[in-house]
Amino acid sequence: MRKLLASALALVMIAALCGYGFWTQQRPEGRYLSDLRIELALNQGSPGEHGNLLGIEPLLYPSDYQNLQRLRLKLAAYLQQAREQGLVNPRTVVVLPEHIGTWLWARGEKNELYQVTQRREAEQWLELSNPLRYGLAMLWATGDDRRADAHLRMKAAQMAADYQALFSGLAKEFGVTLVAGSIVLPAPYVENGVLHAGSGPLFNSSLVFAGDGSVLGQPQRQQFADSEVRRYIQDGRGQDGRGQDGRGQDGREQPLHVVSTPAGRLGVLIGSDSWYPENYQQLAQQSAQLIANPVFLSGKHSWDAPWRGNRHQDAAAELPLQRGQVSEQQAWRQLTLAANPGLTSISVFMRGQFWELGADGQGFANHAGGQLAGTSQHGARLLNVWL
Repeated sequence: MRKLLASALALVMIAALCGYGFWTQQRPEGRYLSDLRIELALNQGSPGEHGNLLGIEPLLYPSDYQNLQRLRLKLAAYLQQAREQGLVNPRTVVVLPEHIGTWLWARGEKNELYQVTQRREAEQWLELSNPLRYGLAMLWATGDDRRADAHLRMKAAQMAADYQALFSGLAKEFGVTLVAGSIVLPAPYVENGVLHAGSGPLFNSSLVFAGDGSVLGQPQRQQFADSEVRRYIQDGRGQDGRGQDGRGQDGREQPLHVVSTPAGRLGVLIGSDSWYPENYQQLAQQSAQLIANPVFLSGKHSWDAPWRGNRHQDAAAELPLQRGQVSEQQAWRQLTLAANPGLTSISVFMRGQFWELGADGQGFANHAGGQLAGTSQHGARLLNVWL
């Protein structure tokens, strides 16, 4: 009798495991409706032979990331509207916001992940739907928040491939240089023109794609990780292309780097990297002319809230502002203008809602020694500066 019960229990467990395994592989897609409108919030100067910096502040939600075609459709619609307004040409440098690639961890998941209202619930669905990948990623996870590390590490190879396919394709389709916001990957590097995820710590990095879809240079890493993500994202200072020993072939720490574009020599400062004068000095020493600053400012209505600063970075103590002294809006505009030695730059913010995590901010540009701010709008925005 005991043998019979044990056999029956074993069969039930095997059936349950098989059913669970089958359930994890099911990925039905829900209905999708999205607003593809975008407003021109800033258009400074006149068309000329030097090209333009074109910032796109998209309005994005988790459902936009359910499959790659949805996200491509939305971003392509924004670019098409910019083209119809005469803002796209072979010398255009398009800048997208920070973490636009990081949310690719949500691609290809179950409908429930996109329907819940809390990010914590979405992450639970991610873990339940990918038990083996999540378990293996936890073994390799580093940092103080190993769970957050594992969520990104478990899908890193897929995210890197999606990121390159999406933004390389858009750059080629519209014939523009495209600064593809940023993406968090483990020790990313480019080899033979292909973006790879390595096996080191996580970095917040950006890639620039040329008008033919090819990659320009290596991933540019954020130098000063923001306070909200420092528990699992590492600073980019002193790291080489593969994140191995922190030094390049000449034995020196790798600085911020500059790439050549049809509009001029371009550097990328991710997020709060735009606050620090030393970063601009590194780029100016490499004859940079243009600065792209992709930004993600979390929190609904945070643009007008007291400035949070970055108390975990020693360099922040040397900034001319103190936490809470001014609003986020005032801090971003004052710090980027004060640190910039006269280079043309554009700061582009993510907009939208990711579960309970809102995104706020309004892009602006520094040009010819002054600052240009677009009109305040609630939806997706275009920001254009003719060079």
